[in-house]
Amino acid sequence: ATKIMEAWQTFGINISMDDFGTGYSSLSYLREFPFDVIKIDRSFVSNITEDSKTGAITIAIIQMAHNLNLKVVAEGVETQSELDFLRKYDCDEIQGYLFSAPLPTSKFENLLKTHQLSKFPSI
Repeated sequence: ATKIMEAWQTFGINISMDDFGTGYSSLSYLREFPFDVIKIDRSFVSNITEDSKTGAITIAIIQMAHNLNLKVVAEGVETQSELDFLRKYDCDEIQGYLFSAPLPTSKFENLLKTHQLSKFPSI
């Protein structure tokens, strides 16, 4: 699998690990496979401002990923306080209902036109 993933990367394909933090082997996967991005599971994002342990774990995930030269995407961002927290700790990209529910292609272009996405260039 590693050689296949590396071959994809030669074509400019970025490889993401989804739902990081929920599986028992997430850390070993980081060592074994050539990921470009980790996506922090929403279970860590949903309590980052209320639960100090969850916040500390999320900060550690972001810092670890950056130390490994990986981009970080936070999934399930629903509140301004979650967004503020993630910005403070340099999360690279976000996904979540705070910006939009899933959209059909026809409505996606309008979303991009109506929102200035300076800190988080991807949705």
